[in-house]
Amino acid sequence: MGKKRVVSIEDRIPTLKQERKKKANRRLIFYLSIFFFLISIIVYLQSPLSHVRTIDVHGNSLIPDEKIVGQTSIAKGKNIWSVSESDASQAISDHPVIQRAEVDRKLPWAIEITITEFAHVGYTQKNENYYPILGNGKVPENMKQQTVSGDAPLLIGFSDEAYLKEMTEELKNLPESILELISEIHWQPSDENKRKIVLYMNDGYIVDGTIRNFAANMSVYPSIVSQLDPESKGIIHIGAGAYFEEFNTAEENSDTQESDDENEQ
Repeated sequence: MGKKRVVSIEDRIPTLKQERKKKANRRLIFYLSIFFFLISIIVYLQSPLSHVRTIDVHGNSLIPDEKIVGQTSIAKGKNIWSVSESDASQAISDHPVIQRAEVDRKLPWAIEITITEFAHVGYTQKNENYYPILGNGKVPENMKQQTVSGDAPLLIGFSDEAYLKEMTEELKNLPESILELISEIHWQPSDENKRKIVLYMNDGYIVDGTIRNFAANMSVYPSIVSQLDPESKGIIHIGAGAYFEEFNTAEENSDTQESDDENEQ
């Protein structure tokens, strides 16, 4: 067997010193990194770098960006860490049109506001002004407009708030593609049917229907129109059954009824 080499402590001392020096250097670098990191944070917090420079608002259609920001204490130039996200979210959500608001810091200097509005299902007219109708049946009195856009129908004659709310619930469940086809909805209650409505469509047709189950009944409208001659216009009756009645036929039926009445006299 070969002899084992014995290394004396004197021979190992340089190696031990070198390892201790490396450990000390690594420890020093670690502490210096933490020190400079903390210094950087302090400089950032005390400098204009931490001031709000941009405020981005997303998801709003009824309320302008500046009005949403005005609901909060957020302002450009304010320290981003002094902004309370929860307080700002609550302040924005207090607006009757807004269902939910989320406020987030986007470092180093941006604030992002994401809005979820209540569904906008129509407009109503009071005097010479128009007001949006929300999916929860509310009509914000502070949001008057001079004109209406074509994104939702104008509701006319809904003097009873209960029927208006019922109508908005149905409109909320209607696909947006169909909602945008409706120009006006007239409430025309009768003794037999308090929920009777007449719709004037943007494509020239008239729809005779009822508030109850309106969303479900109206879902067949595109299918009915696709089967009609584009040149023919008339009334589409929706309800328990759906059928089309041309204007000429409707006028003839009306003339026949008047003639019968005269003969009876």
